[in-house]
Amino acid sequence: MSRSIRTQARTPAAQGGPGSSESARFTGKNVFITGAGSGFGRRTAERFAAEGAANLYLVDRRPERLDEVAPVIAELGANPVPICVDLGETEACESAIEQALAVDPRLDVLISNAAAWVQVPFIEMSGDDWRRVMSVNLDAYFTLSQRAAQAMKETGGGVILLTSSISALGHGRNFTAYCVAKAAIVSLAKAIAVELAPWNIRANCVSPGPADTQQSVDIAGEELMDKWRAEGFPVVPMNRLAATDDIASAFLYLASDDARYVSGINLVVDGAYTAQVYDLPKS
Repeated sequence: MSRSIRTQARTPAAQGGPGSSESARFTGKNVFITGAGSGFGRRTAERFAAEGAANLYLVDRRPERLDEVAPVIAELGANPVPICVDLGETEACESAIEQALAVDPRLDVLISNAAAWVQVPFIEMSGDDWRRVMSVNLDAYFTLSQRAAQAMKETGGGVILLTSSISALGHGRNFTAYCVAKAAIVSLAKAIAVELAPWNIRANCVSPGPADTQQSVDIAGEELMDKWRAEGFPVVPMNRLAATDDIASAFLYLASDDARYVSGINLVVDGAYTAQVYDLPKS
């Protein structure tokens, strides 16, 4: 998140890496991104702005993060529209979409990316813990996707992208609610893709593997994260954590016309982590 942005160029053009070309795949497009104040969401917003997006609806529950990212988006040439809401409430999700549609009734791309989690053993998890994670990680994705789809249906189509996780493919101890919600998101994307294809609406998931974001710092701690940045992350065959650009590139591909026949997939971006099975013990 904001931590990982620090290790990369502040703007795509300055880095000479992804997003630094003169490509303008999204000229005039209106893009709605949740969790846009940091991490994957922020970097994805920057990349859309650099490629010509018109309005960037930046949704986050922390106003200070929106205050930081909005000027960057403006500098890159797009119109930032900060929307500060807590997506754990259905009414807030509906309000966020309404605020975007009040600027322009056409919504081209929705990226539902915000996440919540609790780190607690399954047998000790409270009902409140479960409901909070589900409200942000699944209920909000449903509400935002449905409301966006209703608008897209009226304006000729669009793209709905959801952030899942490799946690959808198995289980991480003490993250039951998170893993279950992420698995459900993959199914939700398939449902949207099938049901809304007649209206030129595509839907896909991106599932990141271990990544250099503030969420990872919150879970693992600053000391471990610094070690992994410096020495590599050997759990992953490519021996590093995903950068925010790795995930942003996946979103931009799926939102672009290059993926015009791609719908209903879960694009795993994990440095071959889920491709491996096991190595024989050395002793």
